[in-house]
Amino acid sequence: MTESNLIFVTGATGYVGGRLVPRLLEAGYRVRVLVRDPARLQGRSWLDRVEVVTGDALSEGTLTEAMKDVSVAYYLIHGKMGGQVNAERDLQVARNFAQAAEEANVGRIIYLGELVDPTSDLSPYLRARHETGYILRYGGVPVTEFRAGMIVGSGSVLFEMVRYLGEREPLLLCPAWFFSQAQPIAIRDVLFYLIAALETPESIGRLIEIGGPTRLTYADMLREYARERGLKRYLIRLPVNAPRLSAYWVHMVTPIHWRIVLPLIEGLRAKLIVRDEAAKKLFPKIKPIDFQTAVRLALGRIQRDNVETSWSDALVTVAGDIKPYKFTVEEGMYIETRQMLLDLDPDTVHRSYMGIGGERGWLYMDWAWGMRGWMDKAVGGVGIRRGRRHPDEIYPGESLDFWRVEAVEPDRLLRLRAEMKLPGKAWLEFKSEPKDGRTLFTVTAYFAPYGLFGFLYWYAMWIPHRFIFDGLTRRLASRARVLAHSHA
Repeated sequence: MTESNLIFVTGATGYVGGRLVPRLLEAGYRVRVLVRDPARLQGRSWLDRVEVVTGDALSEGTLTEAMKDVSVAYYLIHGKMGGQVNAERDLQVARNFAQAAEEANVGRIIYLGELVDPTSDLSPYLRARHETGYILRYGGVPVTEFRAGMIVGSGSVLFEMVRYLGEREPLLLCPAWFFSQAQPIAIRDVLFYLIAALETPESIGRLIEIGGPTRLTYADMLREYARERGLKRYLIRLPVNAPRLSAYWVHMVTPIHWRIVLPLIEGLRAKLIVRDEAAKKLFPKIKPIDFQTAVRLALGRIQRDNVETSWSDALVTVAGDIKPYKFTVEEGMYIETRQMLLDLDPDTVHRSYMGIGGERGWLYMDWAWGMRGWMDKAVGGVGIRRGRRHPDEIYPGESLDFWRVEAVEPDRLLRLRAEMKLPGKAWLEFKSEPKDGRTLFTVTAYFAPYGLFGFLYWYAMWIPHRFIFDGLTRRLASRARVLAHSHA
């Protein structure tokens, strides 16, 4: 396939689609994406290299126009929540897509579905995923349908279930679905298959099951994850499935909403294993990696102490959407963000936060910062008495009280990495960015918890952090105004 061919990607704001687009561009393809809200693509490094069409897949007319001159269309759309209503909506979208692709003379559709035995008792969500494949295949455009089970990669829902439960639950009461077999597959291998299909004409019109090289139960995955993290976990088997109760439990101990996780848990009652080895024959060069290696790769970002590589999605700020406070959980990282739009230049705001700490103190509730330093010292930590080398100048690698300066960017950024004793890893970041003639000032606290104590520590400190970081942000803004006035 040459560079002149245009590839159409739906679901570009989703987990798989968002990773597929840059790899297609790297492979030399032209890419067009369909999104309902283009603002959700802001911050993507590849945005200026793709065509963006605004539209809704529920509108057949929009789809037909969006697919004009397209050679291959990737169907990566599906509802994230279960229930009959959402399932029916998914099927309507599939009908629209198949019809629009035929009208636009699209050469082929590539669909990523679910690896579940269709003869088993499926939930409405999973039944709709299978019926979507049938609808697409029986349209007028040739289809390649991949069916994948659990996708292993930081951010995927099922893998995040493994991560959070493995980190936070020393003792797990495990329903029967924990012990159903699956063949988890790394996200990188899913992407390999999706792209390789473009250059494999033998895959046209085929239904291809893909999975990792080993069969594991969900309990095995938890044990493997715990082993990789050096955690001891004990599992007690229960004789019931209890999918709804399990979904509520996951909802309580993880950031994943029960409505999202329920259809996935229902799917785990059936075996998620490969029954047809066509993938090996069609794509002999793809050698899927094992679960342990996939886990190691997924955790690599945090384990390398390089948090910057796992911030890309969490730091997107939509133009015109300045929220004073936002809390999110991204790839296992707890993120608290505070923003203010100041009538100042970025340099002045930058000088304000570059002078924090040391003899000047932390501007708000200094006694609380001092107490935290004393507590750290009491358990053998560095404490807060290290101060700083210079009251206004600071460079990467220097110490700043119980922080280490990780990054400094002129007029734009200061990032500190915590060196106090913590059940996890923490960063504090200050940013000053020009926006509409003013400066968007952002203070962000990051915490990557380790185990159950990390989880408990974060929530124990959440209310104190609200007061401390709110006050710190206001005081830094006030200091910036004073600096601006003194240099006027």
